[in-house]
Amino acid sequence: MTALHRLMVVAAVALVAGCASVPGAAPPPKEDPWENFNRKVFSFNETVDDAVLKPVATAYVNVVPELVRKGVSNVLGNIGDVWSAANHLLQGKIHTGLDMGMRVLTNTVFGLGGLLDPATEFGLVRRSEDFGQTLGRWGVGPGPYLVLPLLGPSTVRDGTALLLDRQASPSALGNTDTASYTITAIEVVNLRASLLGATRLLNDVALDKYSFLRQAYLARRLDTVYDGAPPMEKFDDEPADPMAAPAAKPAPSPASSPASSPASSPASSPASAAASSPTFAPPKPAPK
Repeated sequence: MTALHRLMVVAAVALVAGCASVPGAAPPPKEDPWENFNRKVFSFNETVDDAVLKPVATAYVNVVPELVRKGVSNVLGNIGDVWSAANHLLQGKIHTGLDMGMRVLTNTVFGLGGLLDPATEFGLVRRSEDFGQTLGRWGVGPGPYLVLPLLGPSTVRDGTALLLDRQASPSALGNTDTASYTITAIEVVNLRASLLGATRLLNDVALDKYSFLRQAYLARRLDTVYDGAPPMEKFDDEPADPMAAPAAKPAPSPASSPASSPASSPASSPASAAASSPTFAPPKPAPK
């Protein structure tokens, strides 16, 4: 399938999802406006996984020796590291981009073409990046949550970026369609086998598997776009600068004294007025 065909598939999914609302239903979360459509695709993916992918991945783990499975995973990962290095550089992360490039070179030369992973032993750990993360670093928002048929959780941004990611995937190295499909099948089985343990845990703890996966995916993508330091979420009632001191209240005006504000003081009674006024005695007559 060409990149144009994949783009048409994503666009068609987004178009159908926009028309998949149910009148009278509860409003979906703001990050998942196409929830009704997404849940149907999710149910379809679960059916395919239970019928095909999970049994094949389980048989792969049970039949193929671990050493062989590890080698397959290393080779696929080494090819993917090339695209990760390019995305590090596109995001302006020169140091980690060079580290990833050195990792690819080390595993290719000293790891028998990527079959082994000596770079990890040398401290060159894998830092996977994709074009969806690059778009996020460039300021492109994730857009609505979107469940893609057979591909699972995504967003409009990540689903669009996937078209370019697939052009740099191991399956792109196939000279024929048959070779490309074979490599893609190996990628899918290898990935599904690595998630068998997580699937069992998810089935045990998640009350609503769809909602759990949606929140986990969105949180993980936000974390990876910002390298583990996403911006703080702002709320409507939160001040623009939380560190700024609150404005001081104006001091109340001093109360007026009774002498200066006779109208505000209570009227004095005659008795109290007489008591408070000075008493003058009549002068005594002079002695004769």
